[in-house]
Amino acid sequence: MVQHEEHAEFVKQFWHTYLTQGTVPSETNHEWYESKIFRPFVRVLPSEPRCRICYYPFHGIGGMLARTFFGLVPSKMNPQLCNVCERFADRYQGGAEVELSLLFADVRGSTSIAEDMNPSEFSELIDRFYRVTTKILFRRNAFVEKLIGDEVTGFFVPGFAGQDHAKVAIEAGREILAATGHGKEQGPWIPVGVGVHTGIAYVGAISTGAGTSDIAVLGDNVNAAARIASRAGIGELLASEDAIAASGLDFSSEESRHLELKGRTAPVDIRVIRPGGSSH
Repeated sequence: MVQHEEHAEFVKQFWHTYLTQGTVPSETNHEWYESKIFRPFVRVLPSEPRCRICYYPFHGIGGMLARTFFGLVPSKMNPQLCNVCERFADRYQGGAEVELSLLFADVRGSTSIAEDMNPSEFSELIDRFYRVTTKILFRRNAFVEKLIGDEVTGFFVPGFAGQDHAKVAIEAGREILAATGHGKEQGPWIPVGVGVHTGIAYVGAISTGAGTSDIAVLGDNVNAAARIASRAGIGELLASEDAIAASGLDFSSEESRHLELKGRTAPVDIRVIRPGGSSH
């Protein structure tokens, strides 16, 4: 029983260190090639692109060596990072509560859009939305947890997106609106609403059956972020006051709203950020 509790505490500390600092505790058992001390040497291996954290290349002779000898390939959660985090999910079943920022991007009125298109055309439109949105999230070192229907979910943890993850998430949301054509004279090529929220959530490994594991984000703040996004109109980014306070950005001149969210007793204060809006 004592050993089980000690292991559970170690796993919790492992995930907390990994998610907040982007590294693992020194006492962790890991493969020699995963050690930070090798990163300066790995960085000179050809060729780009490569993992933005450990620098192992994905292409060229260096990429071939990384795949062949170490099994390193792009992560399914962010192809600009390698799959070491997914290996950790298999080795260390558990997780930790950390402060992070969450972004939900939804297509507005997708049912009506689908009615006016044949299935292939609608599929191509949604695929373009996925590609544009995830490219922005990946570039800002977010992890993409879900691609479901007409929605993309990304989360930003300090160890990868930086300590200013709330600011990064808000900027990513604004970039998504701009990239989908909001704020342009001709209008958006797809109508999108975005929600951003910052708070404590549980991040860790969950079993997906057949002996495999995946990384999930769970908790009340995840639900709050999803519901905030569901209330965003076309071309709106709704950022909670928690996210704005954590970001250090000044949106005091932007419209404020008090949202009643399902499952929450108290309203959530948000700011409405639109393309071309000001921030300081």
